Formats: sequence, structure tokens, C-alpha cells
Amino acid sequence: MTEAVSVSAGAEPVRPALPSRRTVLAGAGAGAVAAAAVLPGAAARADGAPLGVYDVVVVGSGAAGMTAALTAAGRGLSVLVVEKAPTFGGSAARSGAGIWLPNNSVILGAGVPDSPEKAARYLAAVVGPEVPADRQRAFLANGPRMLDFVMANSPLRFRFMDGYSDYYPDLPGGLPNGRSIEPDQIDGNLLGAELARLNPAYMQVPAGMVVFSQDYKWLNLAAVTAKGLAVSTECLARGTKAALLGQKPLTMGQALAAGLRAGLMRAGVPVWLNSPLVDLVQEGGAVTGVVVEKEGVRGVVRARRGVVVGSGGFEHNARMRERYQQQPIGTAWSVGAKENTGDGILAGQRAGAALALMEDAWWGPSIPLPGEPYFCLAERTLPGGLIVNRAGARFVNEAAPYSDVVHVMYEKDRGDPGSHIPAWLIVDQNYRNRYLFKDILPTLPFPDAWYEAGAARKAWTWDALAGQIGVPAAALRATLNRFNAQAWSGSDPDFHRGDTAYDHYYTDPNVSPNSCLAPVWAPPFYAFRIVPGDLGTKGGIVTDARARALRADGSVIRGLWAAGNASAAVMGHSYAGAGSTIGPAMTFGYVAANDIADTA
Repeated sequence: MTEAVSVSAGAEPVRPALPSRRTVLAGAGAGAVAAAAVLPGAAARADGAPLGVYDVVVVGSGAAGMTAALTAAGRGLSVLVVEKAPTFGGSAARSGAGIWLPNNSVILGAGVPDSPEKAARYLAAVVGPEVPADRQRAFLANGPRMLDFVMANSPLRFRFMDGYSDYYPDLPGGLPNGRSIEPDQIDGNLLGAELARLNPAYMQVPAGMVVFSQDYKWLNLAAVTAKGLAVSTECLARGTKAALLGQKPLTMGQALAAGLRAGLMRAGVPVWLNSPLVDLVQEGGAVTGVVVEKEGVRGVVRARRGVVVGSGGFEHNARMRERYQQQPIGTAWSVGAKENTGDGILAGQRAGAALALMEDAWWGPSIPLPGEPYFCLAERTLPGGLIVNRAGARFVNEAAPYSDVVHVMYEKDRGDPGSHIPAWLIVDQNYRNRYLFKDILPTLPFPDAWYEAGAARKAWTWDALAGQIGVPAAALRATLNRFNAQAWSGSDPDFHRGDTAYDHYYTDPNVSPNSCLAPVWAPPFYAFRIVPGDLGTKGGIVTDARARALRADGSVIRGLWAAGNASAAVMGHSYAGAGSTIGPAMTFGYVAANDIADTA
């Protein structure tokens, strides 16, 4: 998620200055000193019960970790995966499993007009100079190879997410039709008893249906478009067919995690669940293994060739979030796997690794519903809604990439705490009559618990709604009158909503002249509290183009590699397209394992 677009009223999007690599590394060193007071001592020595010896030990069973393990096994190395949770799959299993990989065989086979030159121009334009060019090149060169390897060594197959635009399609090399892919359907029976240990999805697919990420856009529109109805019917038909065949159909993150796990089973790679990382073993300046707790016994697993940290971010570590990130921040606002508390990042730091991007995350506007936050995708983009701050004013293009919206929230809240966090998404009954909201069908009432938790408000007039959400009534009236006039004209000169192909992805094609914009006029009116949620944090161990962990001076820590959200993201402060988390995570897991195999 990104600071690539910062929007202010009446201004074109601008790219703010980012901290220099030197500043980030220096800050990481300072963070290491500050952390010394609350962290255990230096990385552990090899004392403890011996639990085994492998060529490679992988920490974490998410997309990065399982891809690394599959690759290492494919190179003939003995591999162990250790996982803190009682389930496998991590945040990847919970996700929609979009995967952003330029020039891969799936999109080229679908006729996507991509090329290495286009992809390089686009990625450089999105992430800027703060991500080393060799890391960008490593991602672009190895991503397609990784995907072909995964398909050759697991039951996974993939589908092009046709029409899901790159997030900045107007930048050089951007593709309005997108580069993202997602897993095809998998039969969960392939896993046998292991299926019961798959981390559950963030949102369950409706019973009896088989739904892909790309279908979600059209399911939101099932009540108002012929294609939406057709896609809903197709999802039901897939579910019926799977039931008749006795299958346990999996899609999205469930398919990705299950497919990778099936590949590991086929390769004979053990995955130890309920086995959290305690520390890295470091001897003679090199990482030589891990200390884990397995079945309540703390012991050492030796790694003859190397350790790959793929243990995810620190989104559920309140102390780390308070240390590194802007307030207000909350672990309860993240949809990342609950076990992601930064264990691998802290262990890497104790082993001498520099950290970067710790202030950032894969942000998204979220509604803090009781039980679990809801990460808003379509809801803030569909016509007939707008987001306002404490002053009752719009402040951002609601249809912009989700990370941009939160970056703007934080940027504007910084000088006036509470002014933009929380914000409020306002819609009317016309909107509710037409569109799915989360999993609530059109026209149906929202659960009472949403109102009781303060996540939703409802009123019959604009002024009454203003009173409920604590904004000036006159200001909200002025905002809504201006927004409605712009919606009727189809133009948003204030924030340029609808100017790019991405803005129009989650919109209603029946609305014209701008499918992003419709007036808010039909009572009752609804407001939803918006907070800075995330899919996970994006800061962690600094790595090079070979996924090797680096110290603050740029030197390599022998025996230690990192990938996924345990490492500082190759996307920097930005977000190139749907799947910019999982695509690089899998790619650098693949890069790490190949580098281990290639290194004596």
C-alpha cells in the first residue's frame, strides 16, 4: 500500500518525498538499540534439546514460506517448515489470493500485452528510487519462473483476473486491464486429513457456491446488472457440480495455501504446526539453525545450508506497532493472521539484521465491526457513497487504491489528531437497495450489533446523521450538495474520482455519466466508521536481490534469508496492483531457496 498518490482538495495527485535508504537503515539501527531493553539477548547459541538436522529450515507456512520450502525440496535439499499456529497457510490462506506477477505465462497465454520493458518502467515509476534497482529486477525476472515452477510441482493452476487494472494504469508501463492472477479451483480432498488444519478464510464463501476473487466485483452488482446475475448463477452452478462430484471446492487463498501444502506433501516436506520460533541460532557470525518449541519442548533444529524467515509481519504485536507506527493504530483493525506478532523480524534483528519500512503496512479503509474488522474494497467505490472527516468534508478520492486512502488519512491526521481518524463512509437507501455490503444483501437491514458497537449509524436526514457522527451539520450539507452536483455532472474536479481505469473497477456500469459517482439523496442515510485497517505490516528485515538478510552497513548475515512480510517489501511505500503482497512473497521465497541451493 502506498504513498504514491497524496491527494488534497483541488490538486492533482503528487508523489511525496520518501525517506532515503540511508535514513531508513540508520533508523533501523537506532530501533535495534532501543529494542534492546525489551528483547531477549543476542541470537541464541546452539543449546537445547536436539530436534533434528535439515539442509534448510523455513519459518512460517504462508505463501512465502511454503514456496521457499517447495523450491528447496525441488532442488534436492532436505527441508523442514516450522509454524507457530495450529494451522497452515497464514495470512495467504485468509486472503483473496490475487497475485501480481508481470510477464507470467498465464497472462501472456491470455493475450495480455505485457513485456519486460513495460513491467520495469511501471514498477520503477510506482516504487520510486528507494527500492534498489537490482531488487526490482530480481522480482521481475524470477516471478514468472517461480510461477512455472509452482505449477510444475503442485496441483495449483491460475486464472487471469481480466480487467482488474494495475493500481496506477496511467503511469508508464501500467496496464488498464491488469496483470493479476488468482488460483483456479482445487479439490480439498487432495489434502486428506490435513485439510482440517488449513487456516480459515477471512470471509467465508456462501454455502453451495464456488466464488473466485474476480467474481466478487459482479456479486456486488447481482441485483442491478445482467452480468452480476449471470456470475451469481455461475458461482452456484460450480458449487452444485462440485457437490455432485463429491469435491470440497477451494478458491482464493484457501486454494493457494492448500495447493502449496499439497506440493509439500508430495515432496515429503514436514510441516511442524504449534512450533513457534523462539530465536535463531548464530555461531561464528552465521545463522546455523533455529530454537523452537515443539509440543512444549524447547529445542534446536540445525540448518546445514540456511534458514528462511517467512513468518509474516507484526500486525498483531501492539508494542511493536506503538514503537514504529503512527497513532492511532490498533491490532484489532488488522485482518492478518492473528499469530503474526513479528517473531521472525525480532529474531532477525537480534541476529544483526537491519529493519526498514516498519512505519508502513498494506493499508486499507476498514470498518471496525464487532468480532473482526471489515476491509472495504467495493463499498467505498460504488456510486452513491463518499467519505468525510470530522469537519464533515471530503478529503480523498474514495475510489483510489486502498493504501492511498489510508496514507492520506494518516498524513492529514498528523497535524490535527482525530480530524481524519476515524472518518465516515456515508451512503443512502438507494445505494442499499442496489448493492451488496459486506455479505448483507441489498435492502436487508444491517445487524443491530453494528450499531451497538458504534461501527454504523442511521438517520432520516442529513442533519440528524451529522449529529450522530459528530460533524457540523451545515458543513455536511454543503459537502453533500457539492458532491451531488458533481455526481449529476459526472465529474469530480476536487479529487478526480473516476479519472483512471482502476477507479472504475468496483463500480456500477449502469450509472452514467460516471460509474463512480451517484448522488446521495434517498433516506434513510447510513454512516460507517472508517479506521486505518490493514492486510498486514510491510516492514521487516532488509534483504538484497538474493533475499539474503543484511546488516545496517549492507553486509550479509550468512545463513539467513527472508521473504514475505517478515522482510521489507520490494513495493516500498507503494502497491503496484492486486496481489502485490503475495506475488513478491512467493517470488522471494523462490529466490531465497534457489540462492541457498546455489551457495556452497
